[in-house]
Amino acid sequence: MTTWTVCLTPPDAPEAATLLREYMAEMVRRWHGRPERPAEVTEALAEMPSDDLARPTGLLVLAHRDGQLAGCAGLRWRPGWAELTRVYVRPAHRGAGGGAALLAAVEAHAGAGGADRIRLDTRADLVEARALYARHGYVEIPAFTEGPYAQHWFEKLLPAGVDDAVVPR
Repeated sequence: MTTWTVCLTPPDAPEAATLLREYMAEMVRRWHGRPERPAEVTEALAEMPSDDLARPTGLLVLAHRDGQLAGCAGLRWRPGWAELTRVYVRPAHRGAGGGAALLAAVEAHAGAGGADRIRLDTRADLVEARALYARHGYVEIPAFTEGPYAQHWFEKLLPAGVDDAVVPR
């Protein structure tokens, strides 16, 4: 039986930095349709930093599968809502429930932090991500961001009354 564990981690922690770099490498590779160049990944990380995925502006969760580092997801706090970002599961761990574990964790943290909804934008080529969001109750909404990488927008309303003790702010 597979066991997933999820924990809050600063984005500059070594395991987090490793996963965020892998995430960005995959984003670059899929965007260009070819192997990524290390300089492109470094440039993309600088263009779209993750340093705000820590208190007080956000959070980052890492997932481990049977003790192995397997994925990550981040939240950025917005007035009344949270923005989901950096959802990534390593290829060797895909299809084993990691995406669901990450979404459940960030949804719990978002609700505990006072958000009434989670929103995200994603790209058209990330069909697996779009399917994951749809399976977990995220619905497509009109655009609320702009940019070359924002091609689909999703939102999920969160239940009221989540225990505020889970995520102190």
